[in-house]
Amino acid sequence: MKKNEQGIVRWIVVFMLCIFFGTYGSAWGAEKQPVFDVVTVDATITPPIAEYLLQSIQESSGRSSDGLIILLDTPGGLDSSMREIAKGILNAPLPVIVFVHPAGARAASAGVIITIAAHVAAMTPGTNIGAAHPVGIGIGGQMDKTMAEKVEKDAVAYVKGIAKKRGRNEEWAANSVLKSESITAEEALRLGVIDVVASDVHQLLVQLDNRRVETSKGERILKTRNALIRQKDMGMRLRILSVVSNPNIAYILLLVGLAGLYFEFANPGVILPGVIGGMSLILAFFALQTLPVNYAGVLLILFAVILFIAEIKIISHGLLTVGGIVSLVMGSLLLYDSSEPAMRVSLQVLVPTVTILSLFFAAVISLVVKAQLRRKHTGKEGMEGVEGVTVTEVSEQGKVLIKGEYWNAVSDRRIEEGKRIRVKTVEGLTLNVEEID
Repeated sequence: MKKNEQGIVRWIVVFMLCIFFGTYGSAWGAEKQPVFDVVTVDATITPPIAEYLLQSIQESSGRSSDGLIILLDTPGGLDSSMREIAKGILNAPLPVIVFVHPAGARAASAGVIITIAAHVAAMTPGTNIGAAHPVGIGIGGQMDKTMAEKVEKDAVAYVKGIAKKRGRNEEWAANSVLKSESITAEEALRLGVIDVVASDVHQLLVQLDNRRVETSKGERILKTRNALIRQKDMGMRLRILSVVSNPNIAYILLLVGLAGLYFEFANPGVILPGVIGGMSLILAFFALQTLPVNYAGVLLILFAVILFIAEIKIISHGLLTVGGIVSLVMGSLLLYDSSEPAMRVSLQVLVPTVTILSLFFAAVISLVVKAQLRRKHTGKEGMEGVEGVTVTEVSEQGKVLIKGEYWNAVSDRRIEEGKRIRVKTVEGLTLNVEEID
């Protein structure tokens, strides 16, 4: 019986091992499912956007992702931020795929170089790429001829070097800078500017399977079949900084901050406008340090606020208010040092904001002036001109009744008892009165 029992146990163990290795052995032998992280950039290229993309490349590399896909839609942005992103992509240890998406999106100006720098450049039908001519620097975005040539040549050499490294059309890349050329997705594919045209991320991954790319750590073969897509959202801190760094938002914050402090100084003790104004100014100053700011514009806006405050102290019949509005408009137009629309205050924002703020200042000033001109009802000034009646005869001394109160009174002329009188001046606790005819 023992031998039979041992035989049964042996067969059970063998059977269990067969089941175990049959189940898990196939799983171990199967290939690892590829994972691609996806991030979205649909804003102007600013320092927070650059930090977000560089951080995403680092995190995806640390998590052993098979690649990073950047969904791009940008009108352009700062040259310094664009170069940081391009440098990060060129030196990335994992494949970085820039996909201009969705339909209607664009990769303009700085977006051109970011797309060309990618290991794989892709676009969706209905998108466009181009217009990478460098914008001016200096007041109003203007440069002298020599400086303009230097900036242009530097931009051409930069984009041609990146295009050559990625094996893309160097001639078109140079023309996008020199002639501000812009082309559709289909034209970009035909000219060798991009590698793939796909309608969505899934179709893109299907087309990229087994494609070879060169990373900073050597050649990689993309395995995209049945890939897992992992969406990576921007953190709250960077999201707030990205919104604040928008030129229109920074401009509004600056004006709201100045208006809040103005209201607090004009009405000490209100507190709330001062708190809101202080917070808005701090956020505005953070944004302005990341944007191409013309400080002549900032000074003109500050001068406008000074003129509004002066109107309260000096009655100029509206001249200081008009000067403040003109200074505010000129400062708003000169605030940003860029000729690129994406880096300037939009007229759709500038006109309503200046109008509302000007009306706000004008309304506050008119209320303050009216309060100053209004007749006082307390103190010495409040007693002058008030009418009453004599209680006794008044000449060098006497008594009068005014507002239910008895006062000592004097008069230049003798006034009989029971006569209507008017207060001329107040000297201490004695009233100088005159009879009302």
